[in-house]
Amino acid sequence: MEIADTMEPSKVVIKLDFLEPFEAHNIAEFNLQGKGDATDVTWSLYGPSPFITKLMGVFFNMDKMIGGDFEVGLANLKAIAER
Repeated sequence: MEIADTMEPSKVVIKLDFLEPFEAHNIAEFNLQGKGDATDVTWSLYGPSPFITKLMGVFFNMDKMIGGDFEVGLANLKAIAER
C-alpha cells in the first residue's frame, strides 16, 4: 500500500498491490466532502478486471464479499477522525 496522491482536504489516492489470493494492482480513492459539522466519505476501488475476476463476478456477489470490509474501514476512519 502506498499513498499515490493527495488533494488536501478532499482526496487521498492509494496504490494497492495484492499478491494473494491472486495478484492484483488497484487504486483506492477516498473522496471527502464537508457537510456542515460532518464529512461524507466515498471509498472507491479501481483496477483491471482480468477474466478470472469477471468470472467470479458471475457467481459471487462482490459487494457482499468485500462490502463489509469497506464498512469496517469507514467506521474505523470515523472513529479516528472523531477523537
